[in-house]
Amino acid sequence: MSLALRAFVADELGTSVRPEIATAARVIGERLGGVAVLFYGSVLRTGDLDGLLDFYVLTDRPVHRGLRGLASRLLWPDISFEEVPFGDLRVRAKVATMPLDTFRRAASGEFIDTTIWTRFVQPSALVWSKGAAAQTVVNAVASAAVTAARFAAVLGPVTGAPRSYWKALFRQTYETELRVEKPGREEQILDFDPGRYDRLLRLAWDAGGIAYRENGSELRPVVSERTCRQLTQAWLVRQRWGRALNVARLIKAAFLLQGAARYAAWKIQRHTGTQITLTPWREQHPLLATPALLWQVWRAR
Repeated sequence: MSLALRAFVADELGTSVRPEIATAARVIGERLGGVAVLFYGSVLRTGDLDGLLDFYVLTDRPVHRGLRGLASRLLWPDISFEEVPFGDLRVRAKVATMPLDTFRRAASGEFIDTTIWTRFVQPSALVWSKGAAAQTVVNAVASAAVTAARFAAVLGPVTGAPRSYWKALFRQTYETELRVEKPGREEQILDFDPGRYDRLLRLAWDAGGIAYRENGSELRPVVSERTCRQLTQAWLVRQRWGRALNVARLIKAAFLLQGAARYAAWKIQRHTGTQITLTPWREQHPLLATPALLWQVWRAR
């Protein structure tokens, strides 16, 4: 791994966050048996605790056994809705949980999945860790940048500004992952810190063995015919199976999302102002409780 890329990633992962977020990460990480917690998404930029935080909790081993464990191993990550109280304040987070080794392998592009390296080529912060996990996380996120940049070299233009390669990559991954994103979402991501992505592309290409020529502000990757063919074929496999994989994950989440009822109640109150009363039965059977919740919202309006 390139020392320059690793240093870039380590510095970014060391981004400071609000004390409430750091504490919530530790509490949730320990609650879920984690060894590291990554924080990403819009609240990383804004620090707005009224929003929903996005955490990845990485564990040193699979958490579940039996059929649920099998589902977790095949269709990672597990998704849960977690809350941490701070006096009158309640910090809420959408949490993805998966083994650190699986995260590492996904970031390096070993699987047909695109979600890990697509998300973690974007800014994130390592807000809690223990033991030697931090070093593994830094290496994994650096690998995610290399994986993303190598695909960008063949999905982007023959010649262009660094931004054009990232735009092409994000557009392709949105389509492959069956994500519903507003038009121009990739522009918003890049506009937040254009210089970051310009520098990161060069560092990741250097680390990934992609030579390139520079002409002013434009780059031209020099990719051998063999490498181009390998990357193109690898992308076609991901394109073919990506949608089915993510539909399967959505189905799994519909049945196994931990805290689904609390999440739904929070969203309903946030968007409609309607206070939902959660009973133990509603907590345990969120899908069966949905019609009654919708009826309650309709009556309140």
